[in-house]
Amino acid sequence: MTQRIFVPRDASAVSVGAERVCRTIENEARNRGLEVEIVRNGSRGLYWLEPLIEVEIDGQRIAYGPVAPEDVPGLFEAGWLRGGAHALFHGPSEEIPYLKRQTRLTFARMGVTDPLSLEDYRAHGGLKGLERALDMKAEDIVDAVDTGGLRGRGGAGFPTGIKWRTVMNADGGQKYIVCNADEGDSGTFSDRMLMEGDPFCLIEGMIIAGLAVGADTGYIYLRSEYPDAWDVLEDAIVTATREGILGANVLGSGRRFELNLFKGAGAYVCGEETSLLESIEGKRGLVGAKPPLPALEGLFGRPTVVNNVITLASVPWILAHGGEAYKAHGSGRSRGTLPFQLAGNLKRPGLVEVAFGMTLRELLYDFGGGSASGRPIRAVQVGGPLGAYLPSRASTCPSITRRLRQSAPRWAMAGSLPSTTASTWRKWPAMPWNSAPSSPAENAHRAASVRFAAWSCWTACWPRVRNAPTTTPCCAISARLCWKGRFAPWAG
Repeated sequence: MTQRIFVPRDASAVSVGAERVCRTIENEARNRGLEVEIVRNGSRGLYWLEPLIEVEIDGQRIAYGPVAPEDVPGLFEAGWLRGGAHALFHGPSEEIPYLKRQTRLTFARMGVTDPLSLEDYRAHGGLKGLERALDMKAEDIVDAVDTGGLRGRGGAGFPTGIKWRTVMNADGGQKYIVCNADEGDSGTFSDRMLMEGDPFCLIEGMIIAGLAVGADTGYIYLRSEYPDAWDVLEDAIVTATREGILGANVLGSGRRFELNLFKGAGAYVCGEETSLLESIEGKRGLVGAKPPLPALEGLFGRPTVVNNVITLASVPWILAHGGEAYKAHGSGRSRGTLPFQLAGNLKRPGLVEVAFGMTLRELLYDFGGGSASGRPIRAVQVGGPLGAYLPSRASTCPSITRRLRQSAPRWAMAGSLPSTTASTWRKWPAMPWNSAPSSPAENAHRAASVRFAAWSCWTACWPRVRNAPTTTPCCAISARLCWKGRFAPWAG
């Protein structure tokens, strides 16, 4: 009987030796006369255990990790194909506490299926949302998304239903769906994980968006630094077109939706929607003025929906299970779940999808395991570089978009980078990064403060860290310099 072994093809797993582990498993099994089938799945998001290898036994997966090539002979000797005990043994994958405590809706198939197997995708609930959407009116699709309370997961947190309704009601024949996959903020990886591990989910979400607003053409704007995601998406689009999911006759409905993959040129500014649209049009990526809004005059001057990868990938679940079911998760105005990306000085970095409402302390300690260095976490940067630092006393703040905005960061893009440097955090009135200036004078002061902070960080920080280990808390040095410039959004 052929036994299945799952080896992740995710870029993070590959970077720590998954390809070499895969080859070693194949060679070792061949030498022992054992029949095994290697399945290249996505990552489950337990990055401290990568490469995480799973062996399927009687329909249940047993996890071993992190596995290095030199560990493979010992695993065979321990009888891992029968679930044998070993130092790298973690038991059934679904029972690992890090996974068991999560509420995976958008990432339900992550690490479970072969990303390029449409059969796998269907077997695990794929295309149910699209099939239902094809039997619904456009207004009803938008209502379902609106009822679910889905907000943009790229940072702004704007209600998705409102954006879609604006495009749906806009005049003009040609409309577009654009996926912003230019994930360039440090510490973020959820978009890449989903594109590499469940590409059909993104494709399905974009088709549903097209049905909702009357668009028949879509673009995925992918950053050039994601070559693995490009390969997976390219293959997935070819498969979806061949199987009638994309093209002139979506699932035999007579509806049309074409999808194009567009590679960015590496400009960070193209993560902003107006510059992204300029880039797709073949122009230089520059931020444009609003109005007009892209929802009214976007790509090629036509009404355009621009959504983040996770936003669009959340849509199939909402359509398959209903807006009320999605709304049942979360709290306050923040409904549904969010994939929190834990990175930096943590024992257990990775991806955690839970409902809004979990505190920062729970994320950092219950999931992240505290700091990898063993020192107390003094603060955490949330929301990427346009977010802010939260001191340790704010760690009991629930992960609700509106609540955390009062503390300055933009929580909708949930990348977290903790710091343990005690001398960084000062008592100084906060200057929220995302609050509006009250006067021209304040605006000028902020601009000068930013310039001063950036110049100070560069001139003073670089000589101190250029020869330092990669674990040096450079952010602490930058933070102190910014504090000297009286620009300290993490203080309070």
